[in-house]
Amino acid sequence: MSEAKQTEVKKIVIIGGVAGGASAAARARRLSETAEIILFERGEYISFANCGLPYHIGGTIKDRNKLLVQTPQSLYERFRIDVRTQTEVTSINRENKEVTVYDRTSGKESVESYDELVLSPGAEPFKPPIPGIDSKGVFTLRNMRDMDIINEYIENERPISAIVLGAGYIGLEMAEALRLRKLNVSIVELAPQVMVTADPEMAAPIKQQFELHGVDLRLNTSITGIIEDGDNLSVHLNTGEMVQCGMIILSVGVRPEVKLAREAGLEIGERGGIVVDEHMKTSDPHIYAVGDAIEVTDFVAGIQTLIPLAGPANRQGRIAADNIFGRESVYKKTQGTAICKVFDLAIAMTGMSEKNLVRTGRKYEKVYVHPATHATYYPGAVPLSLKLMFDPENGVILGAQAVGLQGVDKRIDVLSVAIRCGMTVYDLQHLELTYAPPFGSAKDPVNYAGFVATNVMRGDSHICHFEDVTHVKENQFLIDVRTPKEYNAGTIPGATNIPVDELRERISELPRNKQILAFCQVGLRAYIACRILTQHGLTCSNLTGGYKTYSAFMEALPEPGKEIVCNDAGQTDTSCGAPE
Repeated sequence: MSEAKQTEVKKIVIIGGVAGGASAAARARRLSETAEIILFERGEYISFANCGLPYHIGGTIKDRNKLLVQTPQSLYERFRIDVRTQTEVTSINRENKEVTVYDRTSGKESVESYDELVLSPGAEPFKPPIPGIDSKGVFTLRNMRDMDIINEYIENERPISAIVLGAGYIGLEMAEALRLRKLNVSIVELAPQVMVTADPEMAAPIKQQFELHGVDLRLNTSITGIIEDGDNLSVHLNTGEMVQCGMIILSVGVRPEVKLAREAGLEIGERGGIVVDEHMKTSDPHIYAVGDAIEVTDFVAGIQTLIPLAGPANRQGRIAADNIFGRESVYKKTQGTAICKVFDLAIAMTGMSEKNLVRTGRKYEKVYVHPATHATYYPGAVPLSLKLMFDPENGVILGAQAVGLQGVDKRIDVLSVAIRCGMTVYDLQHLELTYAPPFGSAKDPVNYAGFVATNVMRGDSHICHFEDVTHVKENQFLIDVRTPKEYNAGTIPGATNIPVDELRERISELPRNKQILAFCQVGLRAYIACRILTQHGLTCSNLTGGYKTYSAFMEALPEPGKEIVCNDAGQTDTSCGAPE
């Protein structure tokens, strides 16, 4: 739409800054020099890098001011936006198109009119109803002030130990930050795994990374009570244990902050977020909502969900401003593409997890590959574990997860674009990705995953999974095609060792009336073994991902009676139907 046909808007009021609100304000000014734009923020800061807060606490980002993306002064000087910090909007009068505003500094209340209203209240940390939860030394981390309070407490009180309650993104990042500050750290997590948005076998290396760095992991565990005990906190666990620590970080998830919207009569969805259409418009035609407070549509599943991420919030703010000025702009759903650093490792994901595929009843197949991040002959190559999920009927990519020391972000970003474009595993074979020995391989891990998945789709390779090799049936025969040295170092119980290079000469040792389940370290040698056996008239299936994936599953196995958490908001939920 041309500038001349743009809708005239006199006054825009934005509630809340950071990613969504600040983006909406800046975009609105770029579209109109004449509109009056007011941004209310109840805190001290209107635009800061909240994802960077743990890294300042840990000392990686030393200069606190580098976290400030925009200040009220900079927004006014460049965009002439009227920013009012320490100012809270307490109610919305939709009929009169007014908001009631409370100045937290002066204590005065006033009324502000609007033509169009944008809500960007974000999400608030969930505080479980634990006795003693409000004790001194118990903290949440949402904003700059929270960060400052935690830093001041560490510097002044000199705690020796800390407990992080919850092993989601913030919990894992804070555990690392506190460990870097030389505190003894324990993570208490009700689920049987860390990083509940990932599948358990993919999160297993993260667990090992924490153990390597001296973090005490208490999975399948919760806090039942907190008691102030002098300078320490006595923490009661559901296991019956009582442990002491100097501080507690609460990181059990977030939930949309919708109090203002609910009291105004705006529609709230089943997941607890504000309902918006594809133009970011709420049930009121003059009120828009963006960011962590809204429900979004999952790109793959097509269901409503909550995915609090900074990237989507920025885009949503821009889209809301476009539509306020009559520009047709649509938000095209959320994939949940995310990454987390844990000491030396990174774990990333995009699209649907296997847990969510099971929960929604979507048919899928999966493959695992463990290639090197770049050419193995160039120094510094390290393994990368990649899981790819796809539709078994048409090969459409449904989701991917990766974990490793290097190159995780690059591969998941490529697969995120592939999902967005509706690509299939066949397409992954033909992607032309950058290659030079220091950066990649002639056959990139993404290509490699495409080759493996395409072989499955075409019937050139039959695969089996962890459940198959741990529950071998009477009509199946399990073989380990690695070397005797590898076999003796550890194998799957019940496996017979026949190295792939000896297989042709030893085929007579295999029962022809049974299905052969073959495995090696990562899947390549077993694939070759199955190709040999198939052409000699035997039926063979290859354990995708090999013994390495089997070991990750074994590391991730929950205790009997426990299930995997897959609540999108990070809160406890044992009803997601995780795979056995």
